Amino acid sequence: MARVFVYGTLKKGQPNYKHMINTAKGLAKFQGRGRTLEKYPLVIAGKYNIPYMLNVPGTGHQVAGEIYWVDERMLRFLDEFEGCPDTYQRTLLRIEVTEWEGKGGAGEERAQAQGVVECFVYSAATYPPEWLGLPYHASYDSSGKHGLAYVLRESR
Repeated sequence: MARVFVYGTLKKGQPNYKHMINTAKGLAKFQGRGRTLEKYPLVIAGKYNIPYMLNVPGTGHQVAGEIYWVDERMLRFLDEFEGCPDTYQRTLLRIEVTEWEGKGGAGEERAQAQGVVECFVYSAATYPPEWLGLPYHASYDSSGKHGLAYVLRESR
């Protein structure tokens, strides 16, 4: 099992969340919500309005998202889905827990609810330089005020 932090279309209520709950692709167990410990630029880019967290630590905002435990099969699916390592790179980042799903649990869950966990995150290390000039977001919602609705793969 591995811990993964999602900040874009894979979050609950977003266009690709269906993949997180499709057990044919593997298991993903929601653990809670958090945000990156460091600031990163989260931009919406390209003709399909895809959210990208650019791997530029110290710039932008602490990016909000969700924390999941995933099995090896789901991790392999996510690598393929995210175009890793070409489009996105999967790296370990420190995530500040803002809300933990565990209800009154002892030990690890209580400690994590008050602290920081390491999670795999898909971010972009290579991208067109003009993306750094796009607006930075602290959180992503496909139907947000930005007006840049995500285009599903099956609609491209």
